[in-house]
Amino acid sequence: MAGDDALPEIRPLSGSVRLRRALQELPRDGAEQRAIEAGEIDAVIDYRGANVIMFPMARRALRAAASRASAARRKAALETPLANAVLAALPRDEYLHLLPALEFVTLEFGTVLHEAGAPIPYVYFPLDCVVCLLTTTDPERMVETGMVGYEGIVGVSLGLGVDVASVRAVVQTAGSAMRMSAARFGRDFRRSPCLQHELYRCASAKLAQARQTAACIASHHFEQRLACWLLMASDRSRSEDLFLTHEYLATILNVRRVSVTMACTSLRSRELITYVRGTIRILDRAGLEAVSCACYRSVGFPRAVA
Repeated sequence: MAGDDALPEIRPLSGSVRLRRALQELPRDGAEQRAIEAGEIDAVIDYRGANVIMFPMARRALRAAASRASAARRKAALETPLANAVLAALPRDEYLHLLPALEFVTLEFGTVLHEAGAPIPYVYFPLDCVVCLLTTTDPERMVETGMVGYEGIVGVSLGLGVDVASVRAVVQTAGSAMRMSAARFGRDFRRSPCLQHELYRCASAKLAQARQTAACIASHHFEQRLACWLLMASDRSRSEDLFLTHEYLATILNVRRVSVTMACTSLRSRELITYVRGTIRILDRAGLEAVSCACYRSVGFPRAVA
């Protein structure tokens, strides 16, 4: 190389003296130098010293890609209200008023959104994730009493003037959601009759679901309950594949693991589902509906549940 002017910019933490000397020792018109000048090489790595020189063209490309990704996320946010039934029900101007306060988040399986007895920090509008609502039955056991997907809101009690959670909200199916701080939600809720209407629908549906769940546990065989639960989870995740272990199902449905295994084996023998390595796939939805109890048809998938 001719000299320092021909070298890429080297920042203190991105290169080393030895690596710089190696670049200077390259043949003047060699293939390596031509490739660097043509922008065909993005970086040079010094594996021994764990240093990297990022060439200017590559840095500009990364900045441009980051800018495009930011614009794409913004565009996606503008189009996501249809992915959540509550946001979709709001007039366009109401949604645009909420949009600056809505944060797009990715939620992993097992993430706790709020704990029972603790303040609710955020309201969540699920897009393609599913959230399980758990109620404590004794110090070491929690049972599912509700399920929320893209049809509803997590944190609905904030709109009823209660900022402390009565249930534990845990991500059951990983995915994305829009969330808003509790303080901002409270302000917007008070000024928006449309948002109030949607939240009251959520609260009503939540109460109906909790009542039906209690009746279901007391009245129906576990195989019927499991079929109903699988259909509800599939509806809310908008997928026939459910990533759930028998251990997890036994815990949240308050039964022994062997009961889950026996029920799944029975459903699989009739070719209604398959299961392998923590994945349950619904093969015959109509058949599974025929097996499930009437609870699925009663409150299986209301438009808004929280």
